[in-house]
Amino acid sequence: MNKVMSNKWIIALYVLPALLLIGVLIFIPLILTGYYGLMEWDGIGAMEYIGLENYINAIQDAKFWDSALHSFLLALFSTLSLIVYLAISLILASKIKGADLLRKIYLIPMLLSSVAIAQLWIKVFNPTNGMLNSFLVAIGFENPPAWLAEPSVVLYAIFIPILWQYAGFYILIYYAALKNIPESLVEAAKIDGATPLQIALKIKMPLIMGVIKVTVVLAVVGSLKYFDLIYVMTGGGPNGASEVMASYMYKLAFSSNDFGYGSAIGFLLLIITLIVTVIVRKATATKEEIQY
Repeated sequence: MNKVMSNKWIIALYVLPALLLIGVLIFIPLILTGYYGLMEWDGIGAMEYIGLENYINAIQDAKFWDSALHSFLLALFSTLSLIVYLAISLILASKIKGADLLRKIYLIPMLLSSVAIAQLWIKVFNPTNGMLNSFLVAIGFENPPAWLAEPSVVLYAIFIPILWQYAGFYILIYYAALKNIPESLVEAAKIDGATPLQIALKIKMPLIMGVIKVTVVLAVVGSLKYFDLIYVMTGGGPNGASEVMASYMYKLAFSSNDFGYGSAIGFLLLIITLIVTVIVRKATATKEEIQY
């Protein structure tokens, strides 16, 4: 068996089906997206080559950069929320009473579809009889905002269900990493007189730093290409106040039937995401990783 697995041609033969699948499902669509961005096309008729005009228009498009700003704000909030998720995971991993039940509760949003979550929070944000405004009125607010209809608050209101949706995912990752820490290290620190806060900051967090870096990348990349819940809840409105890059691309391609321009926006989204991913990985890399 060792002799067979040391043969590079046999290894290549085993890997070939996966490479073909990746090529068909990922690389070929990416290449075609970049190609369609060079065309003026309504998705049905003949394509007309116009060169880099779509890409130049996208770079000069104020609506595209507004949507990019919203995506980056979502990435920022998602990254900051990791601190809360990590704190919850540290509490759950400290053997508090009811930790098993709490873990199951935090995982509930992961079991729901984005459409179901969107419909749930539309009801919560209802300006007349929604749960949130009813609570605000009960504690003394006379004119609570129409959360999904006011441009000044809609973007931040819609961040709440997005962060709630993925809370269980990140808490589960952190919890699993924390449970893999040898209990002997924690016990030794307790014998030396370390407080729970010192144990968390000086022992546990450094040991799961690799996992934290991965979750930062996942949060940033996932936020930049986020689409479904925003589209269901607001469609990017009102007046583009909650538009993100992915929803703007969708509107251009499938609502306005401008597949050429929509493809150019999609390809720029890919490039921006790749650049940000590289920057985040470099920013979080250790000296040893950079040298490697």
